[in-house]
Amino acid sequence: MRKIARFIFWMFGWKIAENSPVGVDKCVIVVGPHTSNWDFLLGRLAFIMYGVKPKILIKKDLFFPPLGWLLRLMGGIPVDRKKNNNMTDYASKLFKEYEQLYLVFTPEGTRSYNPNWKKGFYYIAQKANVPIYICYMDYEKKIGGFHSLFQPTGDIEKDIDYIKSVLAQYKGKFPEKGVY
Repeated sequence: MRKIARFIFWMFGWKIAENSPVGVDKCVIVVGPHTSNWDFLLGRLAFIMYGVKPKILIKKDLFFPPLGWLLRLMGGIPVDRKKNNNMTDYASKLFKEYEQLYLVFTPEGTRSYNPNWKKGFYYIAQKANVPIYICYMDYEKKIGGFHSLFQPTGDIEKDIDYIKSVLAQYKGKFPEKGVY
């Protein structure tokens, strides 16, 4: 499967950075900038090339056959957003259940410009006591990958500003939608 992913990346002229999550078994992954549906496909291919099996929380409504089967195969975990669930508790429990877990989030919560990021990824990392891996996609240079590992300090505004500053150096498919 890695060879196929590598071939598709090569066909599109993309490459992945050499940094990888070696030695990290559990983390929250924050990917940005998220400006296009293509981000999912390219990100998924990159994870295959890294040998990482990411998990993604996806609304339960999409888990109908055959799409649901495909979503589960790609690491989707169904969540019922209609119920008054505490997603932070639910996701932090997942870290206890799995021996290895890479839980992926796009903090903008949309493919459009949004300066007010959703903070759930941060609270989940704190509650589960796992680091945050900052990942990027740069359509301008056609490269993506793992940037750096970040341990939340508890100062959420300062930490999110830092993560935004890291991701601000990269261009999404539609750069005007990913300005931080």
